[in-house]
Amino acid sequence: MKVLLVKTSSLGDVVHTLPALTDAQRAIPGIRFDWVVEEGFAEIPTWHPAVDQVIPVAIRRWRKSPWQTLRSGEWRRFKARLRETRYDLVIDAQGLLKSAWLTRYVKAPVAGLDRDSAREPLAARFYDRCYAVPREQHALERVRQLFAQALGYPLPAGIGDYGLDRARMAASGEQPYLLFLHGTTWPSKHWPEAYWRALAERMSGAGWAIRLPWGSAEEKARAERIADGIGNAAVLPKLNLAGIARVIAGARACVAVDTGLGHLAAALDVPSISLYGPTLPGRVGAYGRSQVHLCASGPNAGSGDRHRPCFDELRPERVVAELNALLRATESD
Repeated sequence: MKVLLVKTSSLGDVVHTLPALTDAQRAIPGIRFDWVVEEGFAEIPTWHPAVDQVIPVAIRRWRKSPWQTLRSGEWRRFKARLRETRYDLVIDAQGLLKSAWLTRYVKAPVAGLDRDSAREPLAARFYDRCYAVPREQHALERVRQLFAQALGYPLPAGIGDYGLDRARMAASGEQPYLLFLHGTTWPSKHWPEAYWRALAERMSGAGWAIRLPWGSAEEKARAERIADGIGNAAVLPKLNLAGIARVIAGARACVAVDTGLGHLAAALDVPSISLYGPTLPGRVGAYGRSQVHLCASGPNAGSGDRHRPCFDELRPERVVAELNALLRATESD
């Protein structure tokens, strides 16, 4: 059986789709997937053994210059690639109009969420087969349930298996280290820089090496300030997604704000402390074994406000205590 999966973004959403592929691969011998995904995340599907082809799409970039996209032939080539392969089924796991629109170019039945389950109800009008999946649960479990219904197998019990090989992906030969994933998009999701600094000092003083990645000039400057003068702390060089995945896979543990890289750490089965302020982890938190969620308190906690800070009361001392407990609990892994 050959299935085309449409799940274009974001990083966390793409990662949350991986366990559904593992379920399907175990339930249906010989099933294979091609995956339509945003070009910036195109490497992630290649890590799963059930995926043959990755078909990059550039909706984010194309929206900025639609005429250039048409003139360059990118859109035409993308549509032609969708038609190259005969599929038995298309699954739109995104549930948005932009993802549903892409399914129009494939000659195969299309499955997706029904109008009461999709994030954008109009997307269901593009589907031949619509399925109800309750909203009040984690996004990863919703995708697993959609796949099980669309492909006709019983939903497996237990935590989903992302299907990634951490040992194969990890960078080797380095002393044990902790990874601080401090970069995120919303201003309100940032844990205070002084708290990161205090955490680095405490964990370095306990003998741990600290590694700090970055993805922008602003993040690099923050990482340098956090690491300044701490002998065991190092700012990593600029890394692509594959490079940061190797560093995450090799970490003894991570501390992360609400960011897609935190979801990647969970997918790679890396013990992690995830810090949640304006968002709550119930539906979109880091999901897997040895994942600890620490939530802010106060009037702005869980508000969904992109700008108002709410982390003052989630202090470094608590994170240190939880991180040490997590390291002790997982020291035999």
